[in-house]
Amino acid sequence: MKADASLLRRLIRAFTLQALLITLAAVLGVYLATQLLENVLIKKALQQEAGYFWEGRTQDPDFHLPDTAHLTGYLVDQNTQHAWMRDLPPGFHHLPTAEDLSVAYITERNGERLVLLFDASQVGELATYFGMAPLAVVLVLLYLSLWAAYRVSHRMFSPVAWLADKVDRLDPQAPDVTAFVPENLPAGADQEVRMLARAISGFAERLDAFVAREQNFTRDASHELRSPITVIRIAAEMLLTEQELTQQEKNSVHRILRATQDMEELTEAFLMLARESERGLSMEPVCINDVVQEELDRVRVLIEKKPVEIHSSADCRLITNGSDKVLSVLIGNLLRNAVNYTDAGEIKVHIEAGEIIIEDSGVGIDTQQVGQVFQPFFRGSTTQRGGHGVGLTIVKRLSDRFNWPVVIDSAPNVGTRVVVQFPESLCEPLAADSRQD
Repeated sequence: MKADASLLRRLIRAFTLQALLITLAAVLGVYLATQLLENVLIKKALQQEAGYFWEGRTQDPDFHLPDTAHLTGYLVDQNTQHAWMRDLPPGFHHLPTAEDLSVAYITERNGERLVLLFDASQVGELATYFGMAPLAVVLVLLYLSLWAAYRVSHRMFSPVAWLADKVDRLDPQAPDVTAFVPENLPAGADQEVRMLARAISGFAERLDAFVAREQNFTRDASHELRSPITVIRIAAEMLLTEQELTQQEKNSVHRILRATQDMEELTEAFLMLARESERGLSMEPVCINDVVQEELDRVRVLIEKKPVEIHSSADCRLITNGSDKVLSVLIGNLLRNAVNYTDAGEIKVHIEAGEIIIEDSGVGIDTQQVGQVFQPFFRGSTTQRGGHGVGLTIVKRLSDRFNWPVVIDSAPNVGTRVVVQFPESLCEPLAADSRQD
């Protein structure tokens, strides 16, 4: 049975199957009764009749042969006209007649042969009169009771179907809390359905309140988080205009600016994930190669004091439809993760048709823990260092939202390999001056 079948359809199938099984059982019962009547009762009666005749024949040589409307007896000798009476062996035999089958029972005693011939056509008539006719009446009553039960069940499930339709039409962004008021239920709704309607109505009210809180949070966070970040960015830019700053101080201010920009993008990602859809994000063709180079420029400052080299290569210009901000957050988190957990060696970024590959020679992750890296606040046993454990969680949510699968393969003391796939991307030829490091 298909999972999407409605309750009423499943109910109809159940009643139909029940009626078919009962009909089959009843017909089979009548058939078995007919066979029992013919193969047991008739044969038993013929055996008793033959025994009674031979017992009477012993006492009276002129004892009369059975001769009734359905049973006829014959003593067979050489002058008998029917050859089959002389040739058939003792026992039961079915003889075809013009109307039906006749049952012949042949016995021999003291050199004499007795043939009892029973007209079995009456068996079919008896089965019809005393079997099929009552069966037909029973089946008619059964079908009427099943139809009545179906009608009652239909009326019982109609309010449930009504509720299911209302729930299916419910708009999570603007739930109608009055749609499930028990007073609006169809006529005939029982107590259980009214309880379900009240529960759904309460859930709709809580959902409405939740949506309101989420909208308020998104609106407030959009203002309250961006304002201080903007102040920090402007203050850092003004500091760079000061002539008295040493080169070391300017490098520190540049780090502040980069961190501020990361905070702005991270805030955009959080706000986007808090919304149900991608409203407010620019969805347009984005060159992933450009995003990768921008993020590589940002993370290079993190390896200034590490014996780590970063190499990038590309087979093509990978174009996908999306948001450059979202791609920056996704790729940036993966690159920063690779830099944070690579103390020595190299980090390689390769772009090819339909995917980008980020490989590092860092500390790696235990094979049994790879499947847990997307969980919030998870940090592997071999990676207990800085960070809050939410970077890969953000990556996972973004990849799920935009259908960009992320596959991670890692081993301790070997490194980590991350593949981000872009199923609907285009691969364009590289320009002659394409930059590769």
